[in-house]
Amino acid sequence: MAQNIDPTPSPEKKKSLRDEFRQGFRASLKSMDTEEHIDLYFYRPIGYAWALIARRLGITPNAITIASIFLGVGAGACFYPNNIWWNLLGALLLIWADSFDSADGQLARLTGQYSRIGRILDGLSGDLWFAAIYVAICLRENVTSEFFSVHHWVIWVIAVVTGLCHATQAAMADYYRQFHLFFLKGKQGSELENSSELRKKYDSMTWSRDFFRKLVMTFYLNYTVGQERRTPRMQHLRKLLRLKYSGEIPQAFRDKFRALSLPLMKYTNILSFNVRTIALFTAILIFRMPWLYFAFELTVLNILLIYMMVRHERICRDLATELES
Repeated sequence: MAQNIDPTPSPEKKKSLRDEFRQGFRASLKSMDTEEHIDLYFYRPIGYAWALIARRLGITPNAITIASIFLGVGAGACFYPNNIWWNLLGALLLIWADSFDSADGQLARLTGQYSRIGRILDGLSGDLWFAAIYVAICLRENVTSEFFSVHHWVIWVIAVVTGLCHATQAAMADYYRQFHLFFLKGKQGSELENSSELRKKYDSMTWSRDFFRKLVMTFYLNYTVGQERRTPRMQHLRKLLRLKYSGEIPQAFRDKFRALSLPLMKYTNILSFNVRTIALFTAILIFRMPWLYFAFELTVLNILLIYMMVRHERICRDLATELES
């Protein structure tokens, strides 16, 4: 007689599978220090599931990033109609895009498929999402708002200024997060860049042989130079650390910086994605006045940016003073 086999996993097997999933999930994260609560309990688990599917199918992180661009731009297009159902579709597409944005990084960490091009492409994807959203808001306000329909140029000027502020907020949030990871995990666990090293890489390329790569590097070099220009105290501290420790920073100093920097990580998360989208969805879906999103970025997020930069520069100044004494 054929023996009946119970397909139900045993309790021990279930526990083993859960432990394996948790370990894999944790390995896909940058660090618990830098994770935001909504990401940790919503986007990261979904992103991890996408990453596991992509790994099984042989899909690369860059392919997922490119897919997220189409989803994000599609979300922007859905915010143009003054129609709640189209706007809800846009919100769902933007959430889907961000789950892919989580998945590409998680897949890269699981498979070791890191690349500078991938990092640049990942940053570019978010810029393209919000560029589409900004254009949609401007076009919508010009046909639905009594004021903006008469003064068409006003909303476009506001959008350009807001976009520049948005770019600065996101760049600085990412820079402080990478600096924190540098002390927490070392150079291998951080994507912290140095403009002088990037310039050497840039100069080694030629326009005739490496046109696309050099074009991308041009934007990335300028991006990094801008981050360094806005953080003089941090750059002074980095220089002192290179001179004094030659890259081998004592663990006690790493722990001290981490303790001082950790309270600021919540501000880098606020300046990233989730709070922005909550404000965006509130302005479009609840108040039905998309321009309020621009007002939120120009006031609340800019104030938060300035506060974060002042505090971080003060931390770097105090630690540099200790090293010099």
